[in-house]
Amino acid sequence: MDGPALSDRTVLVTGSAKGVGREFLLATADCGARTAVHYHTSADAAREVADEALERGASDAMTVQGDVTDPESVDGLFGAVESELGPVDVLVNNVGDFAPAHWEEIEFDAWNRVLETNLNGTALCSKRALPNLREGDYGRIVNIGYASSEKGLVSPKNFPYFVAKAGVLMFTRMLAADTQDDGLTVNAISPYVVENSDEFPEELPRDRPASFEDLIQPLYFFLDPESGYISGENVEVDGGWLPETV
Repeated sequence: MDGPALSDRTVLVTGSAKGVGREFLLATADCGARTAVHYHTSADAAREVADEALERGASDAMTVQGDVTDPESVDGLFGAVESELGPVDVLVNNVGDFAPAHWEEIEFDAWNRVLETNLNGTALCSKRALPNLREGDYGRIVNIGYASSEKGLVSPKNFPYFVAKAGVLMFTRMLAADTQDDGLTVNAISPYVVENSDEFPEELPRDRPASFEDLIQPLYFFLDPESGYISGENVEVDGGWLPETV
């Protein structure tokens, strides 16, 4: 899959030691980017991803630890990236816990963690990245939502996750409007079920979950310099799923 040339760009993907974040990070490595592999507790996995990023063509790679829900930690992780790789040109806000249980059974700490990692983490990292992004002629923020969150999708199971992802998409539109006079774009990618998901429904659109490649396609589109007029958009990678039929 061909992506945009990113050899002169610094990319930070939050939560990129594993899962979808890992695949996003390695996809930018394929494009020659300077890559920052962020992790919270998975130091060994992050180091392996950084090594693979270099093997796949990243012009540089590092690991960086931090808690995206803590402002001081966010400032520290961005400072570490800026010191080693330079200012962040591309931020992918991928971190987001979930709690697949009935809302009455979710412990309050878990409830808060879902809201904080998905929504607060996205806002804090974006806020920290903005000063440098506003100054340049190229900058990209890509947030990760959830399919049909814009339609008010909700369920008693995993309720705080739906609330948080709806907030992420509202934040995406707001930030796109707030930066429309600057040299950056803010967009979202919202999957339904992905190949590494923990749970799979009995019926899937097109008889399969989304592949990592399905998610990388819109990522490459948003990161392309020719997509500089496209901001505030949300691409749902759901195979045509209609939650109204569930």
